[in-house]
Amino acid sequence: MASLTGTDRVPAEDREEPGQRADRELIELLNELRVALPGVQVLFAFLLGIPFTQRFAQLDASDRRVFFGAVLATAAATICLMAPSAHHRLRFRSGVKEQLLNVANVLAIIGFVLLAVAITAVTYVITDEMYPGTLPAVVAAVLAAGFGLVWFVLPWFFRRKPTPPHLDHPQ
Repeated sequence: MASLTGTDRVPAEDREEPGQRADRELIELLNELRVALPGVQVLFAFLLGIPFTQRFAQLDASDRRVFFGAVLATAAATICLMAPSAHHRLRFRSGVKEQLLNVANVLAIIGFVLLAVAITAVTYVITDEMYPGTLPAVVAAVLAAGFGLVWFVLPWFFRRKPTPPHLDHPQ
């Protein structure tokens, strides 16, 4: 069992060299985006097919505008969430990893905001088709609040605690 003395008390990220940290952070970011991108791509594919269905013509002008906003938000989310991979490939071994990480982090956050907007908008349109009236606005508001709380507010409540040594270096 590892002792809790010396460097064992220092989190692994604090023992890393700057280059090692940048490498690890970039790998973590790209892995996170690999999880998010399939969902965005499926949503985008779904949205692209909807206007070609017979029922789409039955949407009122307001729902069409919200739907189009969802399509645009999904396209913009796709741009933002795929950009870090493109930037990494274009600038591979050019010594700008720290800058790449800063830009990629901002783009990922913007991409997640746009994805939340798109999902909320699509949910509004679907709910409005099923249950016209005030329910669609309530559902969209609750969903938007849920995204805001779980994706963007909750992470700020995490307290920094060192990872226990047995979890930091699994054997």
